[in-house]
Amino acid sequence: MNDLSLREQLKSGNFLVTADVIPPKGTAYYKNLKGIEFLRGRVAAINATDMPGANMRMGALPICLKIKELGIDPILQMTCRDRNRISLQSEMLNAYVMGIRNILCLKGDDPASSDNPNTRAVFDLDTVDLLKTGRTLEGGFDLGGNRLDGSPRFCLGAVLDPGAKNRREEIVKAQLKAEAGAEFFQTQPVFDVDNFIKFLESIAFMGIPVLAGIFILKSAASARFINKNIPGISVPNWVIQELEKSDPEKRSIEIAVRLVRELSNICSGVHIMMTVPWHSRIPDILEQAGI
Repeated sequence: MNDLSLREQLKSGNFLVTADVIPPKGTAYYKNLKGIEFLRGRVAAINATDMPGANMRMGALPICLKIKELGIDPILQMTCRDRNRISLQSEMLNAYVMGIRNILCLKGDDPASSDNPNTRAVFDLDTVDLLKTGRTLEGGFDLGGNRLDGSPRFCLGAVLDPGAKNRREEIVKAQLKAEAGAEFFQTQPVFDVDNFIKFLESIAFMGIPVLAGIFILKSAASARFINKNIPGISVPNWVIQELEKSDPEKRSIEIAVRLVRELSNICSGVHIMMTVPWHSRIPDILEQAGI
């Protein structure tokens, strides 16, 4: 295990790798953690996602604890969709007491297409508010101005979308997140490296490490499903066409290797995502990419 915290690694200037784990829809968490033991010493941290797609799953916090037990620094993803400000503050304190220092603050997907119909979104806070909440708790107070008996210390991050249709709006969002306390950014999946470079240039003045999203796709069918059902992610046609050829897993790994290699001299690192537990493939991807 790398003894450096995520914050220390972000400051080191080294090219970093993070990955993610999607909690199970049920209690069989070990299936979703399959293969992450191969990532010890190879990644800076692993995210536990917070019910992506607004679908009901096990919470991110217990998965963070399991990741930590395996000797890897966890990143707790926390969305504003499902909890009010009281619950969000409490969850941050819970995480700190359990040894979780890294939190990725997100708005959360709209539950309109949730697998639990008639789900009501909360959205008491937005992403910028949630970042400010973490910093307020660090200052020893809650959002009601009440003094805390012991305060936490976090490494807070947020998400960016380099492929957003309105780039200027995304840059403004990035700046607001930075001003609210974000110390690192992880992005939505990157497929167009040239466009990503232009986006990086537009936010370089903020001086915040950016980890480019890399999506290991299971198949062309899964890519189409993502395009239809997951907001903020758009898998281009050339990727789908590649996956339609023989051995889609091999093709997906090849695409990931190519992207990681191209990005290795461009940004602060990569964040590797997947919909199936293919964590055991990550070391080979990194080796082939020269990382």
